[in-house]
Amino acid sequence: MAERLVHKAVLVIGLGRFGGAVALELELLGHEVLAMDASEAIAQSFASRVTHVVSGDATDHDVLRGLGVANFAHAVVAIGDHIEASILCTAALADIGVVEIWAKALTQSHARILERVGATNVVFPERDMGIRVAHQVTGQMINYIDIDEDFALVETGPPTGEVGKTLQEAQLRARYGVTVVSLKPNGGTFTYATPASVLEAGAVLLVAGEKHAVERFARVT
Repeated sequence: MAERLVHKAVLVIGLGRFGGAVALELELLGHEVLAMDASEAIAQSFASRVTHVVSGDATDHDVLRGLGVANFAHAVVAIGDHIEASILCTAALADIGVVEIWAKALTQSHARILERVGATNVVFPERDMGIRVAHQVTGQMINYIDIDEDFALVETGPPTGEVGKTLQEAQLRARYGVTVVSLKPNGGTFTYATPASVLEAGAVLLVAGEKHAVERFARVT
């Protein structure tokens, strides 16, 4: 199994809300998934929904090697309610030679330890969703995605005073420090933004820029 899975497969360990969602979405995207959970009952509940599923101790090097984990280039450690197991599992995967390890963290201290033992990417699902909701709750932003420490991508409407103008006429980048990446007319679909794109009432703009800039821009829409 491991030899066949090496190129496209992803190992997902921990099938709670986050890990289960990751495993199922990877499956929908066409990847083969080896899903693993300490609970046999939880593992069995995914038996018909992902390519392969097993129950076992993901902190045990021998168990992981027996599953052919060394042949996987990508792994997701989604253990969220047991910090020690999360750390030990991440360290075991790194020791075995998994190249890319995404690990779920609960706290900044947890994240720092995960990075030190071999996680290449650390995610905070609850925190990140909280940030997105906080930016959306006032209605000024439709969606908000952190791209980097001080860079974000947001969906928002056009400034009221700029409706009817083209992007070239509105000069949003010069005035607000943001770049309109694409836009969707009311009832239409997203298209790439060009200088001739018109800012229509009810349109949705996909805007990129530094966080303070996109937040300021959203306040004028």
